[in-house]
Amino acid sequence: MKKVIIMGAAGRDFHNFNVFFRDNKEYRVVAFTATQIPDIEGRKYPAALAGKLYPKGIPIFSEAELPDLIKTHKVDEVHFAYSDVSHEYVMNKASEVLAAGANFVLLGPNDTMIKSRKPVVSICAVRTGSGKSQTTRKVALTLKAKGRRVVVIRHPMPYGDLVKQKVQRFATYEDLDRHECTIEEREEYEPHIDNGIVVYAGVDYGAILKQAEKEADIILWDGGNNDFSFYKSDLEIVVVDPHRAGHELRYHPGETNFRRADVLVVNKIDTADPEKVKLVMDNIKKVNPRAKIIKANSPIFVDDGSEIRGKRVLVIEDGPTLTHGGMAYGAGIVAAKKYQAAEIIDPRSNAVGSIKKTFAKYNHLDKVLPAMGYGEKQMKELAATINKIDCDLVVSATPIDLNRVIKINKPMLRVRYELEEVGTPNLKTVLKGF
Repeated sequence: MKKVIIMGAAGRDFHNFNVFFRDNKEYRVVAFTATQIPDIEGRKYPAALAGKLYPKGIPIFSEAELPDLIKTHKVDEVHFAYSDVSHEYVMNKASEVLAAGANFVLLGPNDTMIKSRKPVVSICAVRTGSGKSQTTRKVALTLKAKGRRVVVIRHPMPYGDLVKQKVQRFATYEDLDRHECTIEEREEYEPHIDNGIVVYAGVDYGAILKQAEKEADIILWDGGNNDFSFYKSDLEIVVVDPHRAGHELRYHPGETNFRRADVLVVNKIDTADPEKVKLVMDNIKKVNPRAKIIKANSPIFVDDGSEIRGKRVLVIEDGPTLTHGGMAYGAGIVAAKKYQAAEIIDPRSNAVGSIKKTFAKYNHLDKVLPAMGYGEKQMKELAATINKIDCDLVVSATPIDLNRVIKINKPMLRVRYELEEVGTPNLKTVLKGF
């Protein structure tokens, strides 16, 4: 029996355990390690989900303890199972593991993808913040307009009680409240609910699939970060971001998606440098010339952009896009500049608690506030940070109405963004063939 540690971030790691290790007597998972997401370590993967081989559950430790854990437990293999990290980062972790004496392992699609009895379309990306969510919404509405019953299954974000979150179904805002969703969860679920699309998520993606299949003609996999799908897909759509040209060959597992894609959506060409768009196109020709290419813009929509003009504004952007996605700005900054804000406020000196720690960790950020909200405490710290800042207006470019989940003492203007295909092929023609 090989002793194993799974390195993760409360997503891919749990899925890999469930489908490969849970009832596998050839392996003994002695621990998970966690990073990227606050307050995951120190808990357990519960016995109720871990199966009969793990009656006491499995402890979750900070990734910083990994070398000591390898030696203490005489670990044979360490399985890397999280996403949106550079190839150099992955190999640095591999070197750390090898130096401690264990094997370093990456489980691939053949061992981790579940086969559905319904057709599956997956939407993934090469980096967080490429425009995957808006692409998923467009695909869902296109299929819905064809009379298909579409059910979206979203990549996991299980940050609460894992047993309660085993299978989650979201069809109304009340479902979001009942499941005590974080800001990150709401950002992904609310737009689908607004479009009349049912969303599933949770921890056990085998159990989730069985439930979703009962009410779906087509399953739509809505990926997270730049991870590859948990399900075997009949059509793999992958979004590429020319603002970060070259990253499609430099980040894990985004390059896997880039190479596997049936369709590559080159997004944001309206705001990207033409030379960077060309570099992406050249890389497609070199690495995945069989893929169909859809060119797209990502236009922004503001209810009343004139409200921004001449104002001192605080810009809030989607959290994961700025943090492990590595972007320094998003649609909020674009809107603030387009509509001639007098000043974009630097929020860092007013940050409190975990928000202050976020700025320390991601020091490429200055004129933007990431919408961090991985739990009730952090959401309160986000609100406290906003309330301390002296500004005329908050420009919020998260996909949700933040006023639903936090209380702030200043007016907020929302910025929205959608996918706009340029010419053909487009999603409608691709899906017609599918």
